[in-house]
Order: sequence, then structure tokens, then C-alpha cells
Amino acid sequence: MFKLFKKKTAVEKLQDRYKKLMSEWHDLSSTDRAASDKKYAQAQQILEEIDKITV
Repeated sequence: MFKLFKKKTAVEKLQDRYKKLMSEWHDLSSTDRAASDKKYAQAQQILEEIDKITV
């Protein structure tokens, strides 16, 4: 209940984007390989940003 008014940090927002991209990557992996590769590359960029922030 108390998290209702708590704003997400930059890392939490990036983690949410990363999870979404990885989900999309998994869905596309069996149908469209090129689009799947693009989603995976985007997810890796997000992961690198998360690493830069947390280090």
C-alpha cells in the first residue's frame, strides 16, 4: 500500500524496459528472427545502461 506513491528509480524503469524487451524477444524468436535479433540488441543496450548506473 505504501509503494502506491513511491516513484520508480531510473534503474527500476530500465529494468522494466529490459524485461519487456526480453519478453518480446522470446515471442519473436520463433516467428521473425530478424526482429528478434533487434529486440535482443536493444535489451543488451538497456542492460549495459543498468550496469553503468549501478557501478
